[in-house]
Amino acid sequence: MVLPPLALYIHIPWCVRKCPYCDFNSHAVRDGVPETAYVDRLLRDLEQETAALPIARTLTSIFIGGGTPSLFSGAAIARLLNGVRDLIELSPHAEITLEANPGTADAGHFATYREAGINRLSIGAQSLSASHLERLGRIHGPADIHSALALARQAGFANINLDLMYGLPKQSLTQAQQDLAEALTLAPAHLSYYQLTLEPNTAFHRTPPDLPEADLVADMQLQGIQMLKAAGFEQYEVSAYAQQGHRCRHNLNYWEFGDYIGIGAGAHGKLSDPAGNRVERTWKLRHPMAYLAPQNADHLTAGRRMLSASDLILELAMNSLRQPGGFDPKRFELHAGTPLGDVTANIDMACAAGLLIRTADNIRPTELGHRFLDDLLQYFDQC
Repeated sequence: MVLPPLALYIHIPWCVRKCPYCDFNSHAVRDGVPETAYVDRLLRDLEQETAALPIARTLTSIFIGGGTPSLFSGAAIARLLNGVRDLIELSPHAEITLEANPGTADAGHFATYREAGINRLSIGAQSLSASHLERLGRIHGPADIHSALALARQAGFANINLDLMYGLPKQSLTQAQQDLAEALTLAPAHLSYYQLTLEPNTAFHRTPPDLPEADLVADMQLQGIQMLKAAGFEQYEVSAYAQQGHRCRHNLNYWEFGDYIGIGAGAHGKLSDPAGNRVERTWKLRHPMAYLAPQNADHLTAGRRMLSASDLILELAMNSLRQPGGFDPKRFELHAGTPLGDVTANIDMACAAGLLIRTADNIRPTELGHRFLDDLLQYFDQC
């Protein structure tokens, strides 16, 4: 079996405060972030992961997410990346992304992140409306977003993603249009434009805000797609839009069913067995204090499981069909270890529903299937 590319995800689980819509593994800072101890533990985690690899492999990308990784100093990020390079080969052309919130951004951090080897920033704007930022519980304002982009460019960053949401509490179609229009004036190379959803175990789920009706949200989505296309952005995934040459290679590795190591509190990983079509998923101790506890230093993996044939089919569909281009049947069979004929009936039903298009060498979502991905995936959940 030819192994897929390998990426590294690094989770930093602290934020200044927890946003009411956030279901990520993030925790409000109380007495400062334990930079030194956490970087030490991340490198211990990676040392164990690399020692367990059956063959030597090379990283094609690194993504440092959170939480708010930009709470960590440039010196801490430099020590982390230097430690990664000591433990595993890193491609000289690797994409190395760090998530940053405008409220924690400063010129000194951005410059030292760049010096440490970060070559892509992902800035969590979420909105450029002061009132909507307040409703979302964000700690920054519109001016902070403009400042963050300017400081990032001064530090030498050209590859910058901006996160923006629509379907916000009490948001109108005109307000969504104005929000996106202002974001486009900032000229990011990449824009993640996605709908606010109420996830379980969040403050918004427990006390739902006044969200726009479903038809209005659908209009916002279509409006956004049209605006982004007119501005020269290619939609290459459900919520990902890129200027030419600026697709996120790390996320593409997920969607193309590549492998990845996950280190940090609650991080998930996925590795293929070079001897066959077996795929294992792992996850780390979730709470940062448990992850940092001395007695757990050699027991950071909280769980692991091999994916079944039906798991593989569903996960391949979930990832491949997020992309407008869908998947090549031969590549599907290679990764799933299952003949395409085993899911022909499911594919035919999805085609009949107007959600899929099938040709001899490609299976891809229709425009409707791409917009209503959850409905499309139900056909593969029956395998």
